[in-house]
Amino acid sequence: MTALTKSQPDGTADPSSEHAPGAPLHSPVIDWFDEHARDLPWRRPEAGAWGVMVSEFMLQQTPVNRVLPVYEQWLARWPRPADLAAEAPGEAVRAWGRLGYPRRALRLHGAAAAITERHGGDVPADHAQLLALPGIGEYTAAAVASFAYGQRHAVLDTNVRRVFARAVTGVQYPPNATTAAERRLARALLPEDESTAARWAAASMELGALVCTAKNESCHRCPIAAQCAWRLADKPAHEGPPRRGQAYAGTDRQVRGRLLAVLREAHSPVPQAALDRVWQEPVQRARALDGLVADGLVEPLPGGLYRLPLT
Repeated sequence: MTALTKSQPDGTADPSSEHAPGAPLHSPVIDWFDEHARDLPWRRPEAGAWGVMVSEFMLQQTPVNRVLPVYEQWLARWPRPADLAAEAPGEAVRAWGRLGYPRRALRLHGAAAAITERHGGDVPADHAQLLALPGIGEYTAAAVASFAYGQRHAVLDTNVRRVFARAVTGVQYPPNATTAAERRLARALLPEDESTAARWAAASMELGALVCTAKNESCHRCPIAAQCAWRLADKPAHEGPPRRGQAYAGTDRQVRGRLLAVLREAHSPVPQAALDRVWQEPVQRARALDGLVADGLVEPLPGGLYRLPLT
């Protein structure tokens, strides 16, 4: 724990400190963000809450450079939730392309339908209403409320968690899963002013994405390097390395991707034989296809035909 804060028995910041524990961090990080933030389409005022929500779904486990072209095509085709809700779920899967984890497309379609039915087609500003939408979890609800509506919420993605772990807690990497202690720390570090808190959320996330990266961190470019508990402790190594990405080649994920690619390119039902050609090993291919059906990404039809879902 850095000397910036008083600590509680569990090692998290004590929000009852005389000064807000994050105060020495806020201005340097926000000023850095004002100068160095990337110009991304979902950060522009014209993106609106729907653009922010679409970006948050797409950016889960997917880098910005892969998201950008799909995001722009998506918003051009479906500029409002009602536009997406009016189409079949399979069209969302088709437009998702090769972003990966295509269940996100179905969840985004489900959220668009709920927004259309419950909120007149406008993404709600209320955090509880956002959290009640299908496919919306704690992080996404906080991110949309903060980035689209300027509200005061702790927005904890992997980048933010890494910045807080290093700068405040003094460890190299956060735990694999978000902990209650991390949530308490994030809330304690929030600026009191709502608009400043929203700016802090975006700035700390960008700092983790561009400077305080998982590997090859650029401490010489960090606006809070002089205050960073991990750096001041000579960067002690974490007990365990950061979790590595899963292999892709030869996995069921690869087979699923190839099967979906055939179905995305087809605008009529596809026979089993066409799917059989994409992967030689029959047991793995059948398992992958069954998984796609179970996930609602593929709809089986009589006669051994398959298509993207219509309902």
